[in-house]
Amino acid sequence: MRIGLLTEGGAPSATGDTGVWWRRLVRGLAPHDFDVYAVGGPLPAIPLPPNTRPVPATGEGAPVAAPPERAGRRAYGRRDRRRFAEGFHALATGLTAEAAPGTAEDGPARAFADGLGALADLARDSGGVPGALRSDEAVRLLEAACRAPGAHRAAAAAGLRDHLAFADHLERALRPLSLDWYDETALGAADLCHATAGGSVALPGLLAKRFFGTPLLVTEYGVGLRSHYLDGGAADRSTPLRTLLAALHRRLAGETYREAALLTPGNAHARRWQERLGADRDRVRTVHPGMPAERFAEVGEDEESGEPGTLVWIGRVEPAKDLVGLLHAFAEVRARQPDTRLRIVSVPAERGEADHCAYLAQCAALAAQLFPDEAAGAHAVGENPVSFEELGGPEAPTLEDVYASAAVVVLSSTVEGFPASLVEAMFCARATVSTDVGAVVEIIGGTGLVVPPRNPRALADACLALLRDPERRHRLGAAARARALELFTVDQNLAAFRGIYLELLSHAPARHHAGSDVPFAHPAEAHLPGSWAPKAVPAGTGAPDA
Repeated sequence: MRIGLLTEGGAPSATGDTGVWWRRLVRGLAPHDFDVYAVGGPLPAIPLPPNTRPVPATGEGAPVAAPPERAGRRAYGRRDRRRFAEGFHALATGLTAEAAPGTAEDGPARAFADGLGALADLARDSGGVPGALRSDEAVRLLEAACRAPGAHRAAAAAGLRDHLAFADHLERALRPLSLDWYDETALGAADLCHATAGGSVALPGLLAKRFFGTPLLVTEYGVGLRSHYLDGGAADRSTPLRTLLAALHRRLAGETYREAALLTPGNAHARRWQERLGADRDRVRTVHPGMPAERFAEVGEDEESGEPGTLVWIGRVEPAKDLVGLLHAFAEVRARQPDTRLRIVSVPAERGEADHCAYLAQCAALAAQLFPDEAAGAHAVGENPVSFEELGGPEAPTLEDVYASAAVVVLSSTVEGFPASLVEAMFCARATVSTDVGAVVEIIGGTGLVVPPRNPRALADACLALLRDPERRHRLGAAARARALELFTVDQNLAAFRGIYLELLSHAPARHHAGSDVPFAHPAEAHLPGSWAPKAVPAGTGAPDA
């Protein structure tokens, strides 16, 4: 079958966890053909499997830094102006209206969906939607919706600058409406649309369902709306603008969840977000992300590996990881068991990430303050029990080397989605101590210790409990490896999606394409030569002799 794979354009689709996952997916499901659409930016120049082809986005509003000039110059006639005004009014009302206390949000959500569908119809018939969304008429309609009775109080306080900034953001978010999806040789040729995220990334899938009846599958290993809420870069925006942007992301995500034939969150944490935003529980199925276990096999099978007094933390250095709390916890561990050490191994940061360097420097300064360099004797050089290393460096050349040195792997985050480092530690048969955030409890499943976040004393007590009990540590590590091999491998993930693809297509209306044989295009039948029924006996001749 042909799959229209909708990914986030730009660097994240190549370097992030989602990009790694979908490349494994298309490589593992080689019998299927994948058309990769990069929504929001170009697909980076990365090697793709033979069964995959990147599809360039052309036409009005193509996902580039600025929409084509032709889109801005197009002028609507009277009929199309009226269609745009009606559709945009409904969409803006759905974004600004506040549901009455004690009532459901169905009214505003339905208004947003109706407006989005009307703009999609207009884009298919006449084009020109990017220019219309940036027009003075759109700003006036948005202002009227913000001032209308029943509008959210924060939206009603929006000024002209907020309206202009939001209109610009709205045009970029809805730019997929004006791509060339409306041709049966493009996305209309797909038997199934598979979006790697909700919201605007899945918007072309909503269009394919609206115009061609194509089933939509949405996979989320991180909830985009949650990421928007946690975005630290939004602090300089005004409260009315933040309110409008949050409403847009919430409505887009909710519409995606309601229209998808099936949602496959990567964990129960993401699943709860989807259900809270309107997803039908019967159409949500958790599919854990697959991770390669082969590279960790040697570490996991070596019962003698691991340094008895070594704690290891590995991940991306940022405030949400709460390394400050980890250092204070280790200070208590060190006071009660002086022969321990802590390795903090950071993954290489993206270019230009100043926050990473600043937080790392802050943590290093705190470690130097909490743990002055210690020396064994008067003539020896002192050494700090906390080391800061970078993955790929001389001290930590590979992940396998890092996990092999650990007696206990620690996760101290205050915010998490699906922590891959925890699964990697389980593949290596390492006992873990983690904070109860995100999908941690779902991943661990009783094979490690879990403590409340922002509680250094509880973190220290759990680490000491495992450091002082090698038998328990090894028992938990073996159980963790068995659980990880059962639930979190690439083969498990591929098998799940192989079955999901066939299941969704078997329930979808059959659509014939020239020169292709679509599975399930005809109902299953058994054809046997001849007839099972006996021939009729002419009247009056009597029954045949036995």
